[in-house]
Amino acid sequence: MIFQFWGATTEEVKSTVVGDDLCRNATLIATRSISISAPPQDVFPWIRQMGFGRAGWYSYDWLDNLGRKSATTIHDEWQTVNAGDKVPSGPISFTAAVVEPPRHFVLEIKSPGKKSPKLHFTLAYELRDDPQGTRLVTRMRSHCSFPLGSLFEKLVLGPGDGLMLRRQLLTISKNASQTSQ
Repeated sequence: MIFQFWGATTEEVKSTVVGDDLCRNATLIATRSISISAPPQDVFPWIRQMGFGRAGWYSYDWLDNLGRKSATTIHDEWQTVNAGDKVPSGPISFTAAVVEPPRHFVLEIKSPGKKSPKLHFTLAYELRDDPQGTRLVTRMRSHCSFPLGSLFEKLVLGPGDGLMLRRQLLTISKNASQTSQ
């Protein structure tokens, strides 16, 4: 899968990340990482303010933010996301499953299903200490239990998430590094 382990070390791929326990039966797992020249407390606000109609997703704005540019500054009004809050993502919303500043932030989508969710998706951000400042390790986990779900993960969800998250991490690194100086 494209960008499945982009930037991640072997140790990061094998280690547990906050939120791994939320989607235990994941059929697709991706770990992406980046080093950032800023301490975790300067990186975390960039992550906390993400969302459609808020700071955006710091990726390809024409695709994931309907052409509206992602924020290039920290906005105090978007720093109040707590565990259990909805984080808009266009026609659907994530739930902020874990919010533990300045180290952990996990987004989750669970679609309804009779016995189990038809789609269960988590995206975790773990901010670790690093000699450069912060090592941002992300983990995407998904499980699709609808017809052709594994094909959807392999051909659409995995590659799409990989492309978008790579760009997101590069943008967060640039923004946090510039504002931390």
